[in-house]
Amino acid sequence: MKSRVIVLLCGAMILAGCSSLAIRSQSPEEPDSPAIPLVGDRAVAFGTHPIRVEAVGLVTGLNGTGSDPGPSPERQSLIDDMQARGVVNPQTLLASRNCSLVKVQGWLRPGIQKGDRFDIEVRVPGRSDTTSLRGGWLMETRLSEMQLLGGVYRHGSLLALAQGAVMIDPAAESKKDQVMLCRGRVLGGGVCQKSRDLGLVLREGYQDVFNAARIAAAINKRFHMFDRGTQTGVAKARNDKFIVLAVHPRYKDNIARYVQVCRAVAISETDAQRMQRVERLSRELLEPETAAQAALQLEAIGPQGAEVLLKGLASNHREVRFYAAEALAYLDRREAAEPLGQLARTEPAFRVFALTALSAMDDYTAYEQLREMLDLPSTETRYGAFRALWAMNREDPLVKGENLGGHFAYCVVDSLGPPLVHVTHSRRAELVLFGRDQRLVTPLAVNAGNQIMITSVGPEEISVARFAVNEPEQKRVVSTKLDEVIRAVVELGGRYPDVVQALQEAKLCGALPSRLEVDALPEAGRTYRRDEGGPGGGSEGASAKAPSTPAGELFSKRAPRETDRSDTDSEPADEQPAKRRPIRDWWSRVTSSEE
Repeated sequence: MKSRVIVLLCGAMILAGCSSLAIRSQSPEEPDSPAIPLVGDRAVAFGTHPIRVEAVGLVTGLNGTGSDPGPSPERQSLIDDMQARGVVNPQTLLASRNCSLVKVQGWLRPGIQKGDRFDIEVRVPGRSDTTSLRGGWLMETRLSEMQLLGGVYRHGSLLALAQGAVMIDPAAESKKDQVMLCRGRVLGGGVCQKSRDLGLVLREGYQDVFNAARIAAAINKRFHMFDRGTQTGVAKARNDKFIVLAVHPRYKDNIARYVQVCRAVAISETDAQRMQRVERLSRELLEPETAAQAALQLEAIGPQGAEVLLKGLASNHREVRFYAAEALAYLDRREAAEPLGQLARTEPAFRVFALTALSAMDDYTAYEQLREMLDLPSTETRYGAFRALWAMNREDPLVKGENLGGHFAYCVVDSLGPPLVHVTHSRRAELVLFGRDQRLVTPLAVNAGNQIMITSVGPEEISVARFAVNEPEQKRVVSTKLDEVIRAVVELGGRYPDVVQALQEAKLCGALPSRLEVDALPEAGRTYRRDEGGPGGGSEGASAKAPSTPAGELFSKRAPRETDRSDTDSEPADEQPAKRRPIRDWWSRVTSSEE
């Protein structure tokens, strides 16, 4: 009998303990459910760093400022390439003072596809007698990964081709700026010949076919594309370690964000688990400190996360409104357009991210927000909106413009804002006039390259004349309208660097009253003030923060570098932008590469 009583008492104690455990498991202080594994917990990104491609090339069309290169591995590499192309007596061509050997390099950005263009940098090697590359043309050059071994250049497989007009600092002077005259860039002169793989590599411990297939299926459930009318997923497990990611069109200008969203996708969760996670994320979204990651995960959930993100638009905190609107833009919800447009106008720290997100939308509301910004006084907001519209739809008549002379993009925008002339030195050769009836002021006398002069012949007329050796003089007489002068220069054989030089000289001598800007783009890395105790407004004691989100490639002012690697497990800190330099020194940023 005693033993039975003891057994009963023990059983009661066990049941009481189980009941207590059951009650504790439902305590609000305990987690509601085990953490749902995300793709980023089991895989890291691959292909998110730039690749340098290079070669030795030949610049022609110089005005006696070239040189015959001395014996060197570079010279031999160029001769071998010229002979392979069928050039007869390449040594004779190299000896011409109108040609120069140059080193050529470019950077293939993450996710670049075959046929995409990128900038090319050229420079005269050390110990060369070349004095200037002004007016030069880079002959077609084959680019690959290259290494000097045993005094001979070894080339990898062909990755890109490059050619085009070489652009140097138009203000560089022969006696003062020798280095500047021997370095330059071919805007959009590189053409990718092989698409780069973008993907995910499974972590140790998860490298098997089953995990690869599960991760690919989870991503494809969230993202798909249409190939010739057939719906296909973006992810494909190539083997037990690697998953290839096709670039979704909505993220074509923000590869870093695309990878982040893919890594924020849940691998496998039930409807009940998703509801619990969404409830937790809805609380985190409303807190400025956790809003960025919460918005990213809600974006990764897809349309089911949009309803929570919409609540974030009503927050008093600017950060919360921004992160919610940014995620909604990539979900193509029209509600994101107005708050993003407002932030782009009023908050410089958020501007580059807001414009990039608006460019990714396929909604007329976003288009209208960008269109209205073309009339604003802010130069970077106006041109930023122009580029965002171009990224949204390159065939839009508002921003398409024309390919002037086959050399550069030229667009005249009817704008109510102050007259503005904008030129680029990155991504592509492009000239935009904001305001149709812009005019030059006489008298003036400026150069457009080595062979074209622009002079006034009266208060209302301008002569554009071309002088070349062994060629008859050519001349056009036009009005003082800037559009007519630009077209006359191109008709006489002027290229993009020549037009930019003429604009630069006209501005310096006071003949161009309009504002002239070079790559006036919004920048990442700017900070804003977070009011820790209030609704997001600035205050004396507020802490300075930078938005925790990728800026993308749409507004990048420089070519990427090998140091620009994306951290797959954390957010890289954005680089603090340099102060805008005077127009005269506008090209010095391209001369920072090492010898």
